[in-house]
Amino acid sequence: MTATAAAIDRPLVVHKRRTPRRRVALYAFLTLMAVTWLFPLLWAAYTALRPISDTLRDGYISLPTTLNLDNFVNAFNQANFPKFYLNTLIVTIPAVLVTLFIASMVAFAVSRFSWRFNLVALMIFTAGNLLPQQVIIIPLYWIYQFLPFPPSDNGKLLYDQFLGVILINVVFQTGFCVCVLSNYMKTLSRELTEAALADGASVWRIYRSIILPLCRPALAALATLEFTFVYNDFFWSLLLMKTGDKRPITSALNNLQGQFFTNTNLLAAAALLAAIPTILVYLALQKQFVSGLTLGSTKG
Repeated sequence: MTATAAAIDRPLVVHKRRTPRRRVALYAFLTLMAVTWLFPLLWAAYTALRPISDTLRDGYISLPTTLNLDNFVNAFNQANFPKFYLNTLIVTIPAVLVTLFIASMVAFAVSRFSWRFNLVALMIFTAGNLLPQQVIIIPLYWIYQFLPFPPSDNGKLLYDQFLGVILINVVFQTGFCVCVLSNYMKTLSRELTEAALADGASVWRIYRSIILPLCRPALAALATLEFTFVYNDFFWSLLLMKTGDKRPITSALNNLQGQFFTNTNLLAAAALLAAIPTILVYLALQKQFVSGLTLGSTKG
């Protein structure tokens, strides 16, 4: 028998590739984290679909007898969601746009050009982002109170006005956006700026036509995050808004709490309704958001 024939008659041994223990542990950890993050959302949806009578009779941990959308309809009507949606969007959309505009200009200045106070300016904006908001409650409140504006309905320029809440969100969110955008712009080729200057392009033209289009993924990621941050803010609106009808969507949730009894199923439905705009923004910017998060993860 030849060597070739012997090799043919020999049974084929297939070596199974073993999965490394580290990868198994990583998958187990990621699965646990996913379940941990999704469980509250799924539990809120389950609670919102149950009538309060079933929950009171059988307890929270029990199989449902009825699932319907009555809690969502009642929450939408009782909490006057359309009005509070509008109040929140009046604050959130301008705050996000102004924040990204200012942050992109500052990041462009400190990352694309060399000037004397380049690093100092970046440090100031970054340090401002680290300042706890609660530290300036009292002085800020007095400033808002003593800025008169007679044409307004309460004679104040900023207090109990949408403009005041917009400005304070812009102030506290700009530092974070400057830090992120400046680091991203530093990864862009400096030859782009030099070539545009050599061709006679103005600084504004370079910023608007060259740098901003290249920063679209980063801007989309920041827009999604900032929309979520400002939309969910309750602290400044509660402090700087006296009129209840001007407060954001988080106030609508508070209005559903009773003095002696709170319908938690109704409250869960309202919380899910309040989260709809942030989900829609993420779905609209999902592709750019993921691209912005994964930039720099691969090389070449």
